[in-house]
Amino acid sequence: MSSTTETTSAAAATSLALPARSPPPNNWTPVWTFQPSEPVAIAAREQQLSSILGDAGPLSEKCEVTERPGQPCCKDLKGEDERHLLSPEVVRDIIVGLSDGLTVPFALTAGLSSIGSSHLVVTAGLAELLAGALSMGLGGYLASQAEIDHYRYLRRQTRARVLRSCGGEMEREVHDILGPLGVKESRSRLITENLREVEEDLRRGSSSSVEAKKTLRQRLNRIKVCGRGAEEEGAQQEANDMGLAAFLLKFGEGMEDVPTSRLWISAITIGLSYFIGGLVPLVPYMANTTAQTGLIISACVTAAVLFVFGGVKTYFTGARGGWGGYLYGATSTMVVGGVAAGAAYGLVRALESNGSSSY
Repeated sequence: MSSTTETTSAAAATSLALPARSPPPNNWTPVWTFQPSEPVAIAAREQQLSSILGDAGPLSEKCEVTERPGQPCCKDLKGEDERHLLSPEVVRDIIVGLSDGLTVPFALTAGLSSIGSSHLVVTAGLAELLAGALSMGLGGYLASQAEIDHYRYLRRQTRARVLRSCGGEMEREVHDILGPLGVKESRSRLITENLREVEEDLRRGSSSSVEAKKTLRQRLNRIKVCGRGAEEEGAQQEANDMGLAAFLLKFGEGMEDVPTSRLWISAITIGLSYFIGGLVPLVPYMANTTAQTGLIISACVTAAVLFVFGGVKTYFTGARGGWGGYLYGATSTMVVGGVAAGAAYGLVRALESNGSSSY
């Protein structure tokens, strides 16, 4: 009897209902929240950035010319030494090709002219010119290919390191770059956070998520890179230049991405520059003159071309301007070519004299 009573009491205790609870008030906040804190953190960072910038408008609308009526815009002002420089990569390839083309074939023809046969000088010079142009062009292609492979390897390594590193480590690396430039630590942290957001968008954009790709496209169309908007057709190239990994590579390692078209541009530029430069010392020997006469004319023409080329090179590379700078660049280039030609001529003469004396 007692066991039956205990069973009934246990069942009744198990089915006992809890009292009804009144709904929480409107201003009630839970002790523990299950909402992610990222939106709150983003809002706090946006508020901090707004407090730093103040009421400044967009950069595209900022100009003080409206506050200075009658004064020209600062973009229209010119300095004392304003030059239109070419691409440094193209200038480098032209300099390498022309310098070798003007120096190596001239030194070869000068050395062969001591033998006394103008026909031999022209034949050997053309053979060397063709082989040298192909070799120089192939060397430029392979050098650019090695540069591209090296950069892409470092980009993969840097992106993997960014993904596995904590936020504090990335903030320290960014501040190590921006700190010596005078950027405060609080602002470098804001820059790091913005770059990490872009990096995260790029990572999601490489997946199959349609929504992530849409977010990436919107961000690319919104952000300005080097003063121009990122177009959809060039989104991939722009994406490679964005994010925390690209920042660490460009400003930390001093490396930038090399486009694939650079391979053929470098090869063609170096090869043609070498061939055109090498034709200059060969032309006098083709005019049915003796080897010694051709050597004198070739030396004068090549010296003049080297002198002009040195001055033009100084201008387009942005070296020290003025008459002194141009004269130094022209003279140094001419002297280098003259020393190479003189060494080749003297070596061939010495070998020829030793060979004739042995017989």
